[in-house]
Amino acid sequence: MEKTVSRWVVSSVLAVALLLAAVPLWADTQTCLECHEDVVTAHDFAASVHGASDIGCQDCHVVADLDAHMEGEALPPAVDCATCHDSHSADHAGSVHALAGVGCVECHDGIHRLAATAGNKQSLVNTCSSCHEMDGYAESVHGQAVAEGNADSASCGDCHGVHGVQSLSMADAKTARQFGADVCIRCHGDEEMMERNGVYAHAVHTYLASYHGKSYRLGYPELTATCADCHESHAVFGQHDPRASIHEDNRAATCGKCHEGSTRLFSYFYSHGDHSDFDNYPVLAITFWAMTTLLIGTFSVFWLHSILWMIRGLAENKEKKAALARGEAHIHIPDGHRVYKRFKPYHIFMHLLVIISFLILSLTGLPLKFADQHWAKVMMDWYGGTANAAFGHRIGAVITFVYFGMALVLSIHFLFIRKDIPGIWLQRLFGPDSLMPNFRDIKDVTAMVRWFLWKGPKPTFERWNYWEKFDFIAVFWGMFAIGGSGLMLWFPEFFGLFLPGWVFNVATIVHSDEALLATGFIFSVHFFNTHLRPEKFPMDFVIFNGEMHKEEFVEERGDQWKRYEQLGITEQFVKDKSSSPLYNLILRTFGFVAVAIGVVLFVLILFSVLTGSH
Repeated sequence: MEKTVSRWVVSSVLAVALLLAAVPLWADTQTCLECHEDVVTAHDFAASVHGASDIGCQDCHVVADLDAHMEGEALPPAVDCATCHDSHSADHAGSVHALAGVGCVECHDGIHRLAATAGNKQSLVNTCSSCHEMDGYAESVHGQAVAEGNADSASCGDCHGVHGVQSLSMADAKTARQFGADVCIRCHGDEEMMERNGVYAHAVHTYLASYHGKSYRLGYPELTATCADCHESHAVFGQHDPRASIHEDNRAATCGKCHEGSTRLFSYFYSHGDHSDFDNYPVLAITFWAMTTLLIGTFSVFWLHSILWMIRGLAENKEKKAALARGEAHIHIPDGHRVYKRFKPYHIFMHLLVIISFLILSLTGLPLKFADQHWAKVMMDWYGGTANAAFGHRIGAVITFVYFGMALVLSIHFLFIRKDIPGIWLQRLFGPDSLMPNFRDIKDVTAMVRWFLWKGPKPTFERWNYWEKFDFIAVFWGMFAIGGSGLMLWFPEFFGLFLPGWVFNVATIVHSDEALLATGFIFSVHFFNTHLRPEKFPMDFVIFNGEMHKEEFVEERGDQWKRYEQLGITEQFVKDKSSSPLYNLILRTFGFVAVAIGVVLFVLILFSVLTGSH
């Protein structure tokens, strides 16, 4: 056994000796430097990042035949830095530098003396500035902080990368503008970093909550202002520096790059206004909490109303079925199936306008409201972008102004012109045919609540009940709140001629929250009161054909029927000919589709409110 091992060792040693004898000796680094001292001295190489890492000359400069090389022949092939730096090389291969023929040594000048620069951002800035004009970077807040050794501040590499630098001048508008926000958000979104450097920590949060930020978040930065549009890319200065694009003397010009004709008043817009910061933005905080209180108060009251109605309505339906099972007939109303007119064609037309405009406004506005949601981006992509959604939103707004104008004309006609209603305008305003709330509504609400609690019979109503009046009055309130604020946001340059820019911040809060109130109310409370309550489920079709049977008329609006009987005018409202089947089919389909869309949107609203960060 020992003889076998000995023979194997001797054979291996002889084989290695023969191999070494057949190949010229490889030179060590010291040998190379004896000849190439004009390139780098031994001392400088030893102090370099390569020398300190025990990387010798032949690790980069491969010499196959040392004797031939020393005689001036057999020059080593070009150095391939990717041999060691494969990941950096891969990044560089697709960069704008590679396309321009700029290789490793053009940036890593003095490659044999190259010192380690990890964490030395100023060194990188110096390298980039040897070729690139820095456009004021050196004097900027970033450049000054880097020069002072602040590792948190942004250098060229923090924004553009080090090896995989992409061309922005050759990129499409979307890519370039996306870059203009992404690189800023990367650092300024780190609130801890911002706080330790004395920088406003909520800039990203407030930007993403703005219209500009929501359009960016939805994937359309080319259609909105990004960070660099307002703050510049390289020449970034504090807001109190006269050189800053956001200095009060320069803001109007900065805003004017997008908002042509913007004034100094216009530039008082709070770009990063935070309604949660009462100390700095008290008007925004008060507006937000006022709208929030209105939202919570309205939904609390009416959702409770709907829940109680649902419980009582289901119980009543069950009682009626039990009565029929016992053979107890329902109260018989003579000619109960006779059809009467409740609405005229122009009422139906107006309601169709309301439905169409409301759906357009909801479908185009809610994705912007909840821009942090995936479903919002899917919808916005389907529209083709925020610009198309904005165009559709404005179409919906125009339709809204049309039916609101019609409502004003009808109201004036009702109060001052109609001959079939007795009394002066004040009597008409608070009379039984008016949609203005009056003392009777207090009585009706009390009776309804008593019915909810099994404390009294279900009340009958006059021509208009209290929830219908609320809906009508809400349209007027909504027109001033949503319509007024919407007009301001539609034409900010015009309103900025005589209103300070912070008014647009207030308008944004009012428009957004009032729209949320309107959509949530219509798609839950109004839908329930009109279509989804047990007495009407799945839909009350009266608004589409204007017809109601006498049985429904007497049961639900018994006081109106009695008044018409006393006046002897019931026959004036008889409808001899019903709507055509095709008309009913088309409008029923439209009605069910509208309700279905509304219910889906309401579910998305609830989901977003509970899970989102809007």
